[in-house]
Amino acid sequence: MRYQAELGDIDFITGDYLAEVNIAENAQAHAAGKHPGWEQTAWDGIKQTINLLNEKRIKVVVNGGAHNPRGLAEKVQELVTSKGYNLKVAFILGDNLFDEMKDIREKGLPPHLDSENSAVTLADHGLDLLEKSDKPIVSANAYLGAREIVKGLEQGADIIIAGRVADASPVIGAAWYWHGWRDTDYDELAGALIAGHLIECSGYVTGSNFAGFYEYPLDDLYELTFGIAEVERDGTCVITKHDAKNGFVTEDTVKCQFLYELQGNVYLNSDVKAILDGIQVKAEDGKNRVRIWGIRGAPPPPTTKLAIFYLAGYQSEIVVNATGYGTSEKFDLWERIIRHGLKRQNLLQKFDVLEFQRIGVPEANPKSQLRSTTYCRLFAEASDENVNMALLGLLSEFAMQHYSGFHSQRETYETRDPADLSSLGQTVQTRLGDVVLARSGDKGGNANIGFFIPTSLPSSYPRSSPLYKSSWDWLRTFLTSAKLIEMFGDSWDDRFHVERVEFPGIYAVHFVVYGVLGRGVSGSSRLDAFAKGMGDWLRDVVVEVPEALLEGRVRGAEEGRYGREGGDGWKL
Repeated sequence: MRYQAELGDIDFITGDYLAEVNIAENAQAHAAGKHPGWEQTAWDGIKQTINLLNEKRIKVVVNGGAHNPRGLAEKVQELVTSKGYNLKVAFILGDNLFDEMKDIREKGLPPHLDSENSAVTLADHGLDLLEKSDKPIVSANAYLGAREIVKGLEQGADIIIAGRVADASPVIGAAWYWHGWRDTDYDELAGALIAGHLIECSGYVTGSNFAGFYEYPLDDLYELTFGIAEVERDGTCVITKHDAKNGFVTEDTVKCQFLYELQGNVYLNSDVKAILDGIQVKAEDGKNRVRIWGIRGAPPPPTTKLAIFYLAGYQSEIVVNATGYGTSEKFDLWERIIRHGLKRQNLLQKFDVLEFQRIGVPEANPKSQLRSTTYCRLFAEASDENVNMALLGLLSEFAMQHYSGFHSQRETYETRDPADLSSLGQTVQTRLGDVVLARSGDKGGNANIGFFIPTSLPSSYPRSSPLYKSSWDWLRTFLTSAKLIEMFGDSWDDRFHVERVEFPGIYAVHFVVYGVLGRGVSGSSRLDAFAKGMGDWLRDVVVEVPEALLEGRVRGAEEGRYGREGGDGWKL
C-alpha cells in the first residue's frame, strides 16, 4: 500500500484482502475473542501509509474489515486522531448474516449457486449443512456491492473499511463516485467491474502468477508493484503500474488476469452484469500501458452470493515418500496397511473422506534421488476427532512395517578377483533393480547402501543354477566405487567419500557414502534425511546387464518359479 502511495500519482488505493479461506479461518477465533476479526495486513498497510494518505489526500477503500469492520475503523480513527490529521474514517456493515442463517435447518438453505444448472452435480457432502445435525455454522457473509462505498465517499469519507464486499467493489465504488455515474449506467459500471477484477489480486496483472513468466528475466518477477487502473468516464480503462520496482503490464499479463475466476462470458456482480464477449485488449504507446474496452453492461441479478462456513469435522493430511524401484507397489502396500488397520478397528466406514493420492511419477533412469522420489498423500476427514486420531495410532503401530526405503565399516576395497564380464555375453540396458535388491539407511551424516542377489523371491535363481553364481560375478565386478559415483549422477558431490566392501557369503556389495546426509538426520537438508530410499533410487538407474542374466529371470517369471523343476532342475 505504501509503495502505491509513495511511487507515483494516484487518487484511490483499493484493496481486496478477503478470500474464502481467511474468512473461514478467523471466524471461530473472532467469535471466541481470540482474534480481532479484521485482517492484520490491512491495518499494517494503513499504518505504514497514513502520513502519505494525509499529505497527498489519497482515499482508501478496502474490505479488510472482514468480520469486524467497525473494530478496524475504530483502530484507524485512533491512529488518525493521534496524528492530528483531518481524515474521516467510515465503515460498512450489512454483509454478516450469521444470525439469519444460524437456524438454517429449520428455515431452509438458500439455493446453491449452481442449483439452476441441471448439468451440475453437487459434490459429495455438499449438503451436509442441512442433512447432518453436527455441523454448526461458523459464519455467513453476503457479497455486497459498491452502493455503500459510493454513499460513504459522497458523505466525505477518506478511508472506508468494509467487510465482505465483492472483490471488485472497491474499484467500482471509487470510479462510480469519481465520475458521478447513475446506477443504470450499466456499460460504465461493467467496465469498472472488469477494471477492478484486473487489479484486485495484488501483482497478478504485473507479472505474478503469469503463465509466460519463463520468457522474462526471473529477477523481474519479484519485488513487484501492483497494478493501477485508470478508469475513464465511459468505463473503458488502461491498466498500468508505477515505473519503480519490478514487474510489467503487457497484453498477455492482462489477458491472464482477465481469464481468472470468470463465470463464463457473463460476470455477475451485485451492481451490474458485465457481458464479456466483445472485450478488446491492446498495448498503448509507452511501457506498461494496456487499454481494455468492449465490455457491455446489463442490470444486476436479483440475488447476491452468500458464503456459509460450518464445522465440517476434522482433517488429517499425511504425506509419505517413496523412491525408485517398485514405487507403485510400495504405495499399494502402504494403502493396504492403513486400510487394514482401520478396518480392524471398525473405523474404515466412519470417514467422510479417505483418499490416497499419488503425486508425481519417478523419473526413468533417474539422474538423482530427488528426481526418483514421489509422494503418496493420505487425506482424511471425519466428524469425530477420535476417528482421525486413529490414523496417528496406526502410524505408530505400523512404524516398522512398511515398504523398502520408507523414509561403519572401516575396511574398503574393490573386488579382489574380478570376473571377465565379456564372458557373460551381450548386455542390454535395464534397471539395476531388475537383477538386485538393496537396503539403505543412515549413520549420522553418512549413508550406507547394500546391494545383493536375491535368493527367496519368486523370481530368484535357484542356488544350483549357474546363473546364480554368474550374477554374483557380474555384481561384484560391475558395481565398483566409481560406478556408484556415476550412478549418483547429479546427486554426487566431490566432498563425499565412498568406502566399499563385499559379503561373498550372501552375494552382497556394500557401500558407505560419507557426508551425503550433511549434519545427519534432523540436521540434514536432504529430503530423504535417513537415506531409507537411497537404495531404491539407485535400483531405478539404468545400467548395462548381461542379457543372459535378465532373460533367465524374465522366462522364469513366465513359468511361475523361474524355471524350478522338482528341486535342482533348471531350464532357460
